[in-house]
Amino acid sequence: MPSPTIMTAAVLCLGLALASAGHAQGTNVAFAGLKTDISQPVQVDADQLSVNQETGTATFSGNVVVVQGDMRLQAGEVTITYSADNRAIQSLRADGGVTLAAGTDAATADSAEYSPDTGDLVLIGKVVLTQGAAALSGEKLTLSLKSGTGTMSGRVTTIFTPGND
Repeated sequence: MPSPTIMTAAVLCLGLALASAGHAQGTNVAFAGLKTDISQPVQVDADQLSVNQETGTATFSGNVVVVQGDMRLQAGEVTITYSADNRAIQSLRADGGVTLAAGTDAATADSAEYSPDTGDLVLIGKVVLTQGAAALSGEKLTLSLKSGTGTMSGRVTTIFTPGND
């Protein structure tokens, strides 16, 4: 897996070519490669774990890798908030050079927020998606991992090479 400093693969669709080849305030696109089975268990690996029973949170730090189905998220730190009964993950926040990959698709951002129950993932800050010679960037990407659809917003820039898959 490439380092978080290398902007690597992600997803674009035919609608990308039609969606503002220059700049726009928001772009809806299909992210089929970042679709995952959200019923799968969530596994977290890290160098260190700190648990706060009072707030119902667990903070993983150092080389954090979160895996759910085919989705893999890497970050410097991940804080998980558990449900009131401590039986499920309510939310997950990742900070420190976030890289998300599923299959051959990937995205990078400054931070991410994920809700396993809904499958909603929000990437925030210097978001970059690429696939082959195509690229899409913006400040915020809101994804539904259930449907594989999303919206990029915040000064969206699209780069694509006609004739390439």
